[in-house]
Amino acid sequence: VYAREILKVKDTINRILAHHTGQPLERIEKDTERDFFMDAYEAKEYGLVDHVLERRTE
Repeated sequence: VYAREILKVKDTINRILAHHTGQPLERIEKDTERDFFMDAYEAKEYGLVDHVLERRTE
């Protein structure tokens, strides 16, 4: 029962990520299967973030 719920949650999260990033669900499923690291610019290109701040203004 617990494993089934985990798979359901994972599927829901993958669908949300696909919807908001514009990436195909298949790519999201592949990328979230294992650790998948990216820098800020890659995250922007992927669709996870809207902007990358170059430096903080004080």
